[in-house]
Amino acid sequence: MCCCLGIGILAASPRLILLGLWLFTDYLAQAGVAFVWGFVGFLLAPCTTMAYAIAQNSFGGLTGWGTVIFALGIVLDIFIYYGGGRSRSQRARD
Repeated sequence: MCCCLGIGILAASPRLILLGLWLFTDYLAQAGVAFVWGFVGFLLAPCTTMAYAIAQNSFGGLTGWGTVIFALGIVLDIFIYYGGGRSRSQRARD
């Protein structure tokens, strides 16, 4: 049970961070993330959306280290979705 709670908190963390960035800063707007794409990113790929904003604001776009940061965001989103699906399938078997 405790493990499920920890996974839930970790899965919600990127969305909470994105919500805070959207409400209290203009970090996403500086990166050129439109509201529609930001909302889609919030729902489907929050780590990728944050990684894109970091790459644009801190590394000058998707070149060099910006590409590495963006790729890490994609990998994190895949791990979040894979981990959630895996835990659901394990609970169904038990």
